[in-house]
Amino acid sequence: MYKMDIHKAKFVVCINNEGYQASLELHKLYQVIPDKDVEDDGDIRIIDESGEDYIYPAFYFKKVSLTKDVKLLLMKAS
Repeated sequence: MYKMDIHKAKFVVCINNEGYQASLELHKLYQVIPDKDVEDDGDIRIIDESGEDYIYPAFYFKKVSLTKDVKLLLMKAS
């Protein structure tokens, strides 16, 4: 499982799951896995419903700002 420093952790909310209904839930928060090569292609790597990291179109998500406490809770839950 991918572990990240709480201060560097980033999350996004799913705003479109067309074609990925089994893997992505609308309006759910997902942890981002940094991957510059993927991001340069306009995609994003996240930990999806399978618990594994996969690549999706970045426009399926919006970045969200969270407090350290909320990030910690989300990371413990996954």
